[in-house]
This record gives sequence, structure tokens and C-alpha cells, in this order.
Amino acid sequence: MELRQVRYFVSVAEELHFGRAAERLHIVQPTVSQQIRRLEREFGLELFDRTTRTVALTAAGRAFLPHARAILEAERAAAESMSVLRTDRESALRLGTAVGLGTRLDAVLAALAERAPRLMVELISAPAASRLRQVRDGELDAAFLRGVAHSPGLELLPLWRDVLVAALPARHPLAAQREVALADLAEMPLRIASREANPHLFDAVVGACRAAGFEPVMGPSFTTDQDTLAAIASGRPSWAVYYAVQAWIQPAPRIAFRPFTEPAPAVRTFLAVRPDPPSRRLTALLDACGDGDGAD
Repeated sequence: MELRQVRYFVSVAEELHFGRAAERLHIVQPTVSQQIRRLEREFGLELFDRTTRTVALTAAGRAFLPHARAILEAERAAAESMSVLRTDRESALRLGTAVGLGTRLDAVLAALAERAPRLMVELISAPAASRLRQVRDGELDAAFLRGVAHSPGLELLPLWRDVLVAALPARHPLAAQREVALADLAEMPLRIASREANPHLFDAVVGACRAAGFEPVMGPSFTTDQDTLAAIASGRPSWAVYYAVQAWIQPAPRIAFRPFTEPAPAVRTFLAVRPDPPSRRLTALLDACGDGDGAD
């Protein structure tokens, strides 16, 4: 049994005329007659009494009609449900995120909810290179990136500067100060992601150290946030850098986060988008990024 056969049957049952049913279905009459015959052969029952002048439902036809209508109603409901899901998918904003956005992301999402309360936001976490590729391929509407100012086929829109702070053992004498000068950290090992893993953060910190007059002593490789902070808190005195917006919400027992004296190292955050005319949802995001910028 095919849906079209059920649809043809209901049309003939309601019109009680094969010609009018065909006109209603926008097909030729022989097609309607052929498919009804196939349905009857499948059931092994006549659904219509046909004469040269009249068409009437048989007992089997009358019994089948409510089921046929239920089948078509189920088809309609299923199609409508899929249409709603498709609309939701098309209205969803797929946004690539970066580690450590912290309160920046919260502010952007809050501003976006005010501007477009019905807009669904899907956050996707992935490495920077993957985020750029997904934006370029249309899998993401946009993505946050740090330090990447150019990427072929994309526009990189500058958003804000993310200032860095020092992570120190809470018992270290420098932790008693409100601010830390980079030069005071010259003798302590620096725990930081390798340049291969995070070139923009690495270059910003190492460049700031060199500007302060010293070459940083590199400590053990940066692993996870929690492992690195635990090592700083309990091992040989060392230090790390964190984005300020991340540090203030980072659970860190026995760690002191301290701002640097000026000039503090910072990394610029960009929004990667395709150069196409912006969609309504992307325009809402751009406006929200302006609202959620806040102080550097």
C-alpha cells in the first residue's frame, strides 16, 4: 500500500466520481483508476461499486475510509513536525567557541537573548583550525578566535582585547601584591601551552617578557587547567597566564590571580564570518558582540 493510493482512494470516496477526483488531484483519470485497482488487489476486496453512471463505496470501502483518513492525517502531522524542526534548524545560530571566553561569552549570549529571544544558539567547541574550516564550509555561522587576524575566504572582525593575568602560588610573596610586574617573574619557570598548540598566546606572553627585559624560563608543558594550577600550587614555584575573564570564574584553591602592571599582555579576539551578506541571526550576533564587549 502506497500513500498515493490512499490519497487517491480518499479523493474518490469523497467525490464519488473518478473524473472529479482526478481533477482534484491534478492527475489523469486512468492513473487514479489504475492505482485504486492495485489497492483493491492488495486487499483482495472491492472498495467501490462502479457502474457506468455511479460510484459508491462498498462495505469494505466504508470500513477502510476512516483508516485511510487517519493515515493521511498522520502523514500531514509528520510533515508538519519535520517542517518545524527544519525551521528551527534554519533559525539556529551555530557558533564556534574558544576556551576561556568566560564572562565575555556570557555577556554576548545575554545580549543576544534580549535582541533575538526566539533564536536558538548551538555552541560548538573545536580547535581553532577546525572552527575556521567549519565557518568557511558553512557548518558554523561564525566562530570566536583569538589572535588570528587573517584567514583565506573569511572576514575576521575585531571584537575585544583579552587581558592576561598571572597565576601564582597563593603563598608566594608576589601574591601579596595587588599587581605583578613581569620582570619580577624572570627567575620563575613559566607554564604555558607550546607555540604549536597556541601560537598567539605564546607569542603575546613571550613577547611581553622580552619587552620587560628577560627571556622566560620555560617550565613543564602546559596540560589541563586543573593540572597546571595544581602543579603551581604544590610544586616548585612557577607561574602561568590566564585570560582575566576566565581567571575570575576559575576554581583555583591555593592560587592567586594577579593583574600585571602596565603594559599588560593581551590577545585580540576576533569573530570569523563568511563574506556573504549577513543573515538576520548573524546580524543579531554582531550587535550582541558590541553590547557584550565590556571593558578590556
